[in-house]
Amino acid sequence: MTTPTLCPFLSKTPAPLLSKLSTLKNIPQQVAQRTKECPVMSGKRSFSTSAVCPFAHSQEDKKFDYEQFYQGEIDKKHKDKSYRYFNNINRLAQKFPTAHTATGEHVTVWCSNDYLGMSKNQLVLDNMKATLDMYGAGAGGTRNIAGNAQLHLSLERELADLHKKPAALVFSSCFVANDAVLSTLASKMPNTVIFSDQMNHASMIQGIRNSRAKKFVFRHNDLAHLEELLQSVDINVPKIIAFESVYSMSGSIGPIKEICALARKYNAITFLDEVHAVGMYGATGAGVAEYVDVMDEVDLITGTLGKAYGVVGGYVAGSAACVDMIRSYAPGFIFTTSIPPTVASGALTSIRYLKQSRVERSLQQLHTRQLKHALDQRGIPVVPNPSHIVPVLVGDAETAKSISDELLFKYKIYVQSINYPTVSVGEERLRITPTPGHNQELMNVLVDSLEKIWTERKLKRVDDWKQVGGRAGVGKELIVEPLVKEEDLVIPKDYSADVTITQTLIA
Repeated sequence: MTTPTLCPFLSKTPAPLLSKLSTLKNIPQQVAQRTKECPVMSGKRSFSTSAVCPFAHSQEDKKFDYEQFYQGEIDKKHKDKSYRYFNNINRLAQKFPTAHTATGEHVTVWCSNDYLGMSKNQLVLDNMKATLDMYGAGAGGTRNIAGNAQLHLSLERELADLHKKPAALVFSSCFVANDAVLSTLASKMPNTVIFSDQMNHASMIQGIRNSRAKKFVFRHNDLAHLEELLQSVDINVPKIIAFESVYSMSGSIGPIKEICALARKYNAITFLDEVHAVGMYGATGAGVAEYVDVMDEVDLITGTLGKAYGVVGGYVAGSAACVDMIRSYAPGFIFTTSIPPTVASGALTSIRYLKQSRVERSLQQLHTRQLKHALDQRGIPVVPNPSHIVPVLVGDAETAKSISDELLFKYKIYVQSINYPTVSVGEERLRITPTPGHNQELMNVLVDSLEKIWTERKLKRVDDWKQVGGRAGVGKELIVEPLVKEEDLVIPKDYSADVTITQTLIA
C-alpha cells in the first residue's frame, strides 16, 4: 500500500496548534474546515477510533528494506565505475615478483607495495619461523593483557632509534596508528586546530574526523596557502600540521623542511606520515625526512611495517611523553590484540637489515628510473614525480579497469587500476611500482605490452594530453628530477648492464 498524497489536515496545520487542538475552545476557521476533510477527525476535536486514514502508511510500508539499501549503495559504485574488484593474486616467495592466479597461472606483479621484496628475504623468513616455533602463532591478547612481549619492546626501541626519537609505539596497522594518534592528540589538547594537506591519506582524514577538532585543508604542497591559514589562528592555540612525505598515488613528495619551518614560526607541531618512504629513503631507511636531513625537526612520524619492510603493522615515533600519552589514551591501541611475536620478529629483522643494506632501495630507484625513461620514450603518460612511484595516466575509470584486465589476462601482468575516490575523477591511472626483482627482461615485456595497448586503443599519449591543456601534471612540460641523487645509489658490481642504461638516461 502506498500513500497517494499528504494528509490535507496534518500537512497544513502547524505543530504547536496540533498539540493544543483538544483543549482549544475556539478553533480557527481554516483549521475547522480542514478537519472536515479528515476522515479521522470527522469535523470533531477528538479522534475517531473506527475511521481509517487513507493517507497513512501501513506498518509494512514503514519497514526499512536493508537488502535494498545495501544493493542501492553497490549500484551507485557500479554506475560511477568506482566499484572495486579484488583479483585473486598469490605471490610466490621463491619466484618474486611472480604470483599465481586462482587457476594456477603465473603472472608478474607490478603493483605491490612490497617495494623491496623483503617479504621473501631469507633472514626475515628464518627468524619468523624460529619465533613461530618458540612463541606460537598468536599474541595472546592486548598489550595490557598477556600481549606485551620482549619482541614488541625491542621492535619499539628499534623504531625509536631508526627515527632518532625517544620513543615509539607499535599498532596493528598504520591506518590504525594515524587514526589513533591524530584523534587522540587533537581531542585531548584543548581547542586544537588541524592543518591537513589536500591529498592526505584516508587514515589521516579519518583520525581528523574522529577528533572532532577544527580543521583547515591546504592545497597540496602549497606553502603559501598553509601559511595563510596558519596566520588566521591565534599563535597560542594548539595546532597540528598533518602531511605525508611520499604521496602514494601521485608520487609527489611533501616539502618537509619548509613545513617544519612554518610549524616553528606559528607554534605548531608536525605530524609526518612516512608510510611509503620508510625503508626506501635515507642512509638507514628512515624515510625522506632522513634523506633531506630534517628528521630531528619533525615532532611525530608514523610509518608502516607492511610495505618496504615486507611484514605488517604500523607505528608512531615521537617524544617520550607524547608517545606515552597516546599509549595511555588511544582506544585503537589499548583495546586491540597486539601483533603476533612472529610479526614483531620479522619486522625487527627487516628494519635491522635495511639499516645496513642500501642495495635493495638503490636497485628499486634504478629500476624506477629505467621504467620512467622507457615509457617517456614512447610517449606513454607518466604523472611526473621525484619518487619511486610510476603512475600511468589513463583518465577514465572504465578504460583503466579494462586495461588492467587486458594486462592480466592477455599479457600475464598484474597492474591494478586506481579510480575515484582514491584519485580524482578524470585522473584514473595504473599505479606501477618496480622492485629490485623487476629486471630488464620483465621491464621490456611490460613496456611492450603497454605500447601495444596504447596503440591498439588509440589512447592519449603525452602530446595528446598537452593539446587539451594537460592533466595531473602530464602534458605540462614539467621537469622533475629524482629525489635520490645518483651518487647516493649503491649498485652491485654485477649490475653493469642496467647501470649503462641509467647513465644514458641521466646524461
